[in-house]
Amino acid sequence: MPASPSTARALNDRLALRLLQQEGPLTAGQLKQLTGLSRPTVADLVDRLTAAGLIQVVGESGEQRRGPNARLYGIVAGRAHLAALDVRTEGVLVLVSDLLGRVLAEASAPIGGDTGTGPAVEQAVAAVERAVKEGGADRLHTVGIGAPGLIDPATGDLRDSAGLPAWHRSLVAALQDRLPGARVTVENETNLAALAEQREGAARDRDTFVLLWLGHGVGAAVVLDGTLRRGASGGTGEIGFLPVPGTDTLPSATDCDGGFHSLAGAAAVVSLAADCGLPGPGPEGGAAAADGTEGAGGAARAVRGAADGSGAARVVRDAVARASAADERFLRALADRVAVGAASVVAVLDPGCVVLGGEIGRAGGAVLAGLVEKRLRRMSPLATEVRASGLGGAAVLRGALITARERAQDELFGRPER
Repeated sequence: MPASPSTARALNDRLALRLLQQEGPLTAGQLKQLTGLSRPTVADLVDRLTAAGLIQVVGESGEQRRGPNARLYGIVAGRAHLAALDVRTEGVLVLVSDLLGRVLAEASAPIGGDTGTGPAVEQAVAAVERAVKEGGADRLHTVGIGAPGLIDPATGDLRDSAGLPAWHRSLVAALQDRLPGARVTVENETNLAALAEQREGAARDRDTFVLLWLGHGVGAAVVLDGTLRRGASGGTGEIGFLPVPGTDTLPSATDCDGGFHSLAGAAAVVSLAADCGLPGPGPEGGAAAADGTEGAGGAARAVRGAADGSGAARVVRDAVARASAADERFLRALADRVAVGAASVVAVLDPGCVVLGGEIGRAGGAVLAGLVEKRLRRMSPLATEVRASGLGGAAVLRGALITARERAQDELFGRPER
């Protein structure tokens, strides 16, 4: 059935706005060429979007003849402000951006493990408010949060998980109370990292892949045919509980010890390095550089420097840099362990590509990725490329920002009528 006039207008408007978001400022003539719409239809949508305050004239093209077609139209970036949060066991990282995703301010709040729930939530919310003020935003339209743990698919709430601070679950309600009108959403950190790798990082050319998260704990995010898969209970990718050979026991419903976590989690990696005769992680001061954070600046390093996974990351990074016989023996053994978990995922999903993320995955870089791929080729008949993360320590924040931006644009740009 043909679309109604109102539906056609909504579809045309969204198409034009998406092009402006992807391509940057365009003339009416360029919009006509890219959309395939008639000149009058483009003129109408430009007038409509300008009147709605969604686009504005931002300059002129290089054409010699001045006129309507020479005007460059762009999205009004200040129409909405967004915040992205990377919530960790030991603190929170924050950035504030405009509607186009341009970062305006950053902040961090390291939170000690002995901090009570109330004070911890207050420190995290204060960091958000500080970034909002520094970014010159009057209010926030949408807040995207990345956090460890399971997200209830029915409610969108962070589920109570053993080993995670209680303040994590209280943060969303506190932000909704302190940021009136803001839409606050939370997503698993590994899922957000995968989204960022798909849009901006190592998996930009893939619509099907798995992100294997190697940090304090282990996890995975699954993207199939361009869509992030969460599972019936939100637990897709909880491979820390995967029973594997090489452990002394089996995992339980409440404890992943004995599962893949016991082979590839941070504590297991440090222990493996010691067994191979390598020095330990060393002083805490090296943690910030070990994280390899990019894009989140010193604020990110201040929080992540104390992360449980950073000591193991230093061990891996130092082994890659030294490349002695003992280092190579350790990296091969680590790759063998990682390949055990990866092979299980590959056997079920056949994703064709596995991206290694998390502190340890990033520290191993292309060297560890290459060793895991080589081991996988011997374990599985399914061809699988293994890549290192392309976004460093900023992947979760970037994923949270992408999610916040898309949800804000969906509302502001209007959803087409059905």
